[in-house]
Amino acid sequence: MAEVIDNGVVPKDMSIVIDIGFKMLFVAIVGLIASVINVVVSSRASIGFGTDLRSVLFKKIQQLSFSEIDQFNSASLITRLTNDIIRIQQVILMGMRLMLRSPLMLIMAIFFVIKINTSLALILIAAVPILGISVFLILYKGFPLFMKVQQKVDSLNSVVRENLINIRVVKSFVREDFESKKFTKSSEELRDMVVRASNIVVSIFPVMQLIMNISIVVILWIGGSKVISGELKVGELISFVNYLAQILMALMLLSMVIMNIARASASSQRILEVLDADLSIKNTEEALHHNYKIEKGEVIFKDVYFRYLNGENDVLKDINFHIYQGETIAVVGATGTSKTSMLQLIPRLYDPTKGKVLIDGIDVKDYNLNELHAKIGMVLQKNELFSGTILENLRWGKPDASIEEIEEATKVAQAHEFIMSFSDGYNTMLGRGGINVSGGQKQRICIARALLRKPRILILDDSTSAVDSDTEQKIRHNLNRFLQNTTVFIITQRINTMQSADRVIVLEDGEIDAIGKPHELIEHSKVYREIYNSQQIAF
Repeated sequence: MAEVIDNGVVPKDMSIVIDIGFKMLFVAIVGLIASVINVVVSSRASIGFGTDLRSVLFKKIQQLSFSEIDQFNSASLITRLTNDIIRIQQVILMGMRLMLRSPLMLIMAIFFVIKINTSLALILIAAVPILGISVFLILYKGFPLFMKVQQKVDSLNSVVRENLINIRVVKSFVREDFESKKFTKSSEELRDMVVRASNIVVSIFPVMQLIMNISIVVILWIGGSKVISGELKVGELISFVNYLAQILMALMLLSMVIMNIARASASSQRILEVLDADLSIKNTEEALHHNYKIEKGEVIFKDVYFRYLNGENDVLKDINFHIYQGETIAVVGATGTSKTSMLQLIPRLYDPTKGKVLIDGIDVKDYNLNELHAKIGMVLQKNELFSGTILENLRWGKPDASIEEIEEATKVAQAHEFIMSFSDGYNTMLGRGGINVSGGQKQRICIARALLRKPRILILDDSTSAVDSDTEQKIRHNLNRFLQNTTVFIITQRINTMQSADRVIVLEDGEIDAIGKPHELIEHSKVYREIYNSQQIAF
């Protein structure tokens, strides 16, 4: 531009204008091609990076124990898998598009302003440290707010997730207005935090423009004097001012990247919290070096104590018992006596705080987790099904199960008949969480899914509460035939189930009140006697 003005426009030589104009056009076309390549490469790289990171994070979440999932909170994990990764992905995209261009543009512009006039360049160079310090202070103050923004996103997601999961309860109690107010409050808190963070960060641009515009005024004042005195050509001054504009643009682009990096760093810390989390439940050295197999299914608890992460008190205290192969054990007690917590120690969904849980005389920690989970079937208190067909849900228990095996398991669980009553039979599509089947049907599908493994130990956590007593007795009879040598634990509140068990474990306030045969406990256990008497029909 300086050459066009000084050698072409001023002396009125159009050949120089045209010659340099074509060179400028060629440079512009090369820049366009480079920009297109940059867009394609950066887009593919950022999306690929986000996909890979999401897969790694999801895999780590699958390895977390119940304790770690409770610690992180499921709504927060969803935010980290989505919003936080998208934030980092955007920085990768922006970084690849601007982090090469902006520094080069800044360096080359400073090089040429020094080449044009060193004394004028010194004014500009003096302004750069002021800019750097200003940007640093602004980001230093804004970074803690970005972390709080992501925490507010967690809170909002938690409200939404809780509402959608419990939508039937909300509608049953006509609490839509209450839930709407709760969501609005959470949403407004997020808005206010984003505004606070944004107000600090966006001040970067006015500060930069102010410093650069003051620099331009000073340069035009001094440069104008130099043009008048003949020390500087008009084209050189115009070119100098244009380089200043490029420097300002480069600094603004850089600050934009730095600002997004600062915000993404909060997200990256949250993701690293999960990736760097020590797994409390993992294969021990003993489990990796010895391939122990569960053959019989004998279960022994030795002086077991347990408390939840960050809990103040033990929920299980001094638990001791020996269960033999093939026994059916009923576990009973009032609500909140930690019946589920106790049985979840067997497949290592949690580890005891103190004491040992043994299977076939070997500490459960010394079994490979794959072996442990393959040989222990569990039907949880809250029955969960997945979107897909009934057949696909059943094969969760055994992916390669044949139709004959599946039908055998569903007949044992009293599920075959109602499944065949559907027009599509086993190919009937289930909605999210099995929304289009009843509670009792869902329980029976879950029992059949667990039976497909033919486990050595089966844990039924109040898993027949939604079926009638007659159907439950049929399931119990079928289980005795289908799993003759399998050790079965049943958490129940039904006296018929307790009476049909080989032995009963009675829990009271996290401690064992009594263990024995049902007819013995009526005489010796006050807690069991109260449960028994409460279910007798009085005329």
